[in-house]
Amino acid sequence: MGAPPDPRTLAQQAVAVMNLRAVRIGMVPEPRPGRVGLVGLPVWMWAQDPDSSTWGPVTRTASAAGFTVTATAKVTKVVWAMGDGDTVVCRTPGTVYEDRFGMKSSPDCGHTYVRQGKHQVRATSYWQVDWSGMGQSGSIPLSFSDTALVTIGEAQVLTQ
Repeated sequence: MGAPPDPRTLAQQAVAVMNLRAVRIGMVPEPRPGRVGLVGLPVWMWAQDPDSSTWGPVTRTASAAGFTVTATAKVTKVVWAMGDGDTVVCRTPGTVYEDRFGMKSSPDCGHTYVRQGKHQVRATSYWQVDWSGMGQSGSIPLSFSDTALVTIGEAQVLTQ
C-alpha cells in the first residue's frame, strides 16, 4: 500500500469544486450608464444576492485512498477600493438600499465621495477556507475581485 495522500492537496481539491468567486457588486448610485450620484451624498455598497459561492459558508469534502478532508469556506470581509484613494472594509454582506432610506448613510457598508468624476470601484472578497482531516488542519486564504464604474456628479445651486 502506498503513502497516504497529502491532506493539504485533498483540501485544495475540495476548494476546487466550491466554485468560489467575488461578490456581485450592488451599489447606489447604480454603476451603469445614465446613473449619476452626487458629491457629498451617501453611497451604499452590498453583496448583490449573496449565495454560497459568493459569501459562503460552503462545505465540501475530498477523498483519496480511504482518507477524507473536509473544507469550509466563508467570506471574512469585502474591501471596497472606491477609486478615489479611499477603501472601505465591510464585514457583512451590506444592506440593500431602498428608496425609503432617503439620504441616510448605509448602516454597515457605505462611502461618500468628495470629488466628482468616474470612479472605478473594486470589491475584493477575502475568503477563509478552514480544513481538517487525517489528524491535521489548516487554513487557505483566497481572494476574488469584481469591478464597477460609478459616476459622481456635482449639484450646482444657482441663486439670483
